[in-house]
Amino acid sequence: MLHRVRTVLIFLFTLALAACSNGIVKRVSEPAASLQQLTVRADGSWTVALRLQNYSSMPMTFDDVALALTVGDSAAGTLQVKPGISIGGTSADVINVDLVPSSAARLVVADALAGNRTLAYGLKGTVAATPQEKKQRSFDISSRSTLNQAPGLPGVLR
Repeated sequence: MLHRVRTVLIFLFTLALAACSNGIVKRVSEPAASLQQLTVRADGSWTVALRLQNYSSMPMTFDDVALALTVGDSAAGTLQVKPGISIGGTSADVINVDLVPSSAARLVVADALAGNRTLAYGLKGTVAATPQEKKQRSFDISSRSTLNQAPGLPGVLR
């Protein structure tokens, strides 16, 4: 008899605890930005494939991106774009941004391509994104990474 009462009490407690939950937890986490590819065009300008990573548990619309790009120790320019794309929770997407780099940055990239060397880069700035059913937020981005020459693709770093 005591065993049945204990089982019923545990069941009722579990049921009451489950009723208190309000479903899936929606968290907004800082997004990340990185370069997926840098392509040097014939006129010396670049096409930058910018990867936007949404670490939130819900979709976010990426409204505005303003990131200062450095290659080596040289400022290359600002990646300024209003993508207006929605990226699902814990997903990523890539957007292409055209950039006319500084002369010093062109030399750094040309040297890395000619010598088949790794290219260090940095991104610093802000990304404005709107989480689903919430107001727009601005996130500070600061990251550093490297790119390597893509085999068989001249002028392409990945």
